[in-house]
Formats: sequence, C-alpha cells, structure tokens
Amino acid sequence: MKDLLKIYENKKPEIVFNWKDSETEAEGWTVINSLRGGAAGGGTRMRKGLDMYEVMSLAKTMEVKFTVSGPAIGGAKSGINFDPQDPRKKGVLERWYKAVAPLLKNYYGTGGDLNVDEIHEVIPMTEDCGVWHPQEGVFNGHFKPTEADKINRIGQLRHGVIKVLENSNFSPDVLRKYTVADMITGFGVAEAVRHYYDIYGGSVVGKKAVVQGFGNVGSAAAYYLAQMGAKVVGIIDRNGGVVKEEGFTFDEIKQFFLNKDGNTLVADNMIPFEEINSTIWNLNCEIFAPCAASRLVQQEQINQMIASGLEVISCGANVPFADQEIFFGSIMEDTDKKVSLIPDFISNCGMARVFAYFMERRVEMTDEAIFEDTSNTIKKALQKTFTRSASKTRISETAFEIALKELI
Repeated sequence: MKDLLKIYENKKPEIVFNWKDSETEAEGWTVINSLRGGAAGGGTRMRKGLDMYEVMSLAKTMEVKFTVSGPAIGGAKSGINFDPQDPRKKGVLERWYKAVAPLLKNYYGTGGDLNVDEIHEVIPMTEDCGVWHPQEGVFNGHFKPTEADKINRIGQLRHGVIKVLENSNFSPDVLRKYTVADMITGFGVAEAVRHYYDIYGGSVVGKKAVVQGFGNVGSAAAYYLAQMGAKVVGIIDRNGGVVKEEGFTFDEIKQFFLNKDGNTLVADNMIPFEEINSTIWNLNCEIFAPCAASRLVQQEQINQMIASGLEVISCGANVPFADQEIFFGSIMEDTDKKVSLIPDFISNCGMARVFAYFMERRVEMTDEAIFEDTSNTIKKALQKTFTRSASKTRISETAFEIALKELI
C-alpha cells in the first residue's frame, strides 16, 4: 500500500489554476489532480491561511473518494486564502467564480465546502456566470449526454441537492426546511459507524461518542448518532463545548442542532474552549467523529482517547489528523494500527454520492431513496474492505490499497 501511495502522492496534478483577486488580498487555486474519465470534481473552500498544498492534497483525496462514491472521474479542489468573516467575502467569491467559469463549463464540477455554502453561494453565483449548474463540467467532460438528457439530469441535480427534507426520520424539524445538502454528509458519518458495528461485530446502540466540530457535518453526525441510539457524551467546537458523561439524550442533541448559530454550537452550559480542550479527550467513549477543519487532531489527543476505550473513528473532516503528509502520516498510521479508523473518503462521501446519484440516471427523488443510496454506498465500501481483511485494525490501510489499485 505504501509503495502505491508514494507513487500516487508524488504524481503532479494535471492542472493548477492560480488566481489573485484584483480588489482584495485574496488568492485562490483550483487544483485538478487528473482528468480521469474526462472530468474532475471537488468543492470550493475558503479560509485564512489556506495554501496551494492544502488544495492539492484535498484534490488527491477527492480522487480517492470518487472510487467509492462515483462517478469514475478525477479529483479536484478549489481553495481561496481569505477570511470568510470579512464583509468583502461575497465580492471575492463572485469574482472567483467568474474566473473559473470556463473550467466549470467544460470539465470541472464544484460544490460547497468549508465556509462556502452550496445553496446560497455556489449555485447562484455560478449561475450568474452562465454555468447551468456547478457540476456542469462533469456532465460535459465525463457523461457527454445529449442536450436533452443534460437538461433533464441537471434539472434533477438542481432540485435534488436543494430538496427540502419532508421525512421526520431525516430532518430535525421539517418546518425549518433543512435540505439534502444540509444533512447528507453528517448522515454518512453516522451511518459509517452503524455499518461498521454491523459488519465488524457489535452494535452502535449505547456506545458513547465524542464529536469534534458542530458545523453542517458535525451537528448532523451528532444528531443521527443520537437518533440511532449512541450516547453523545461530548461536543467540542471552535468556541467551546459541552460534556455529559452519561450521554445527552436524543432530544438534547436535537435541541443543540436547532439552536446552533450558523455553524457554531450554542448552549447554556458551554464550557470555554481552553477548558474543554484539556478535558474532552479523556472522556470515556467508544466512537469519535472528527468533523471540524482538516489536520487538527493531535497524536496526544488520540492517545488519550484510546486509553479511555476508543473503538472506532468515523472521519467527517477531510484528513483530520495533524500530519504533514497528504494521506498516511504518522498520526493516522499509528491510529489505524490501534483502533478501527474509517477513512474520510468512505465516511464523508455523502455529498459526492448525492451528486453522482442525481447525475447518473433518472432516479427516485424521495428522502428515503436519496439517503438510502448514500447509506448503501458506504456499507458496500466497508463490506469490500472487510472482505479483504476482517481485522478491526488497519481498516484505512486496506481501504486505501483497494482505492489506489483502481487509480494507478
């Protein structure tokens, strides 16, 4: 696996597009690792301090993810080095999408990512640039449909991603009009845990869980984990967190979800960040869902969790460990040897799978059909990994080997 990984990591990306904003200090990159299958896909993120290396590593991660989620295309990513809290953000994004519109028309598909909203920013801004849909490049480059079929499938994609959830099994509150895009990635992170126990042995019911990050992914993961019977004992977010050693009830987790301010946890009993960051890693728990930014989880934190009974990690963040390497750094490798580590390209493939589901054919547009498709995709990937090796350790290593053999 390591030899395959070295070849894959060292291969230079096919296309690197660099942009410098004319009106602010913002700088952006689109990195297309390859045009496998004639196209590439990957979301757009924004954060202060982002660099091209981060974008490149995420593009390679996306390519691996597509071996699970489909379609069989190359990986890409867009990243903008700019403070998302800056009031000039809207103008920066508008100018960015105008610059990358030719790529989006022909062979690159994008979506929302860290600090960039799929529904309120990506879709309307790309439409203003003459792009039918942020995934139009994937249609044109990979699927090459007839004009009529393209119109039908783009219509399906447009409606499907922003579809308001009507089924209370999937929505925390149907009156608040949560969409597929709001919930599907966190749903997949939770489903990965459920399928892990079903396949490798045991049950998610009654297991204690810690969630890192309470944005779209973390809050939804916590909600669905609690719904399926896990006991969320701790949540750590950028400004603080909450702890309840016996586990919060499903209703309490649901209320945290409904009360969040944008992508931030809000609670009466919030513990300041410095305090919770020094204690949460010692909580007794079996499940860990890192769903915050990339490369945050430290070796010492993982060591503390393992000593406290950790069994499985379901990655909501792309590359959650504080390693310099693109994929298999020392922290990830060490963790994979000691506990069950479900890699991000399986556990957080929900949104990529939704795009593939709506692009591939005429499909059923119900909440049940959409969420079941993502769940089955994750289950199939874990079953394939289990078939290769039934060991509860080195799951990530085995899954990477399967994926890389498909790509190299």
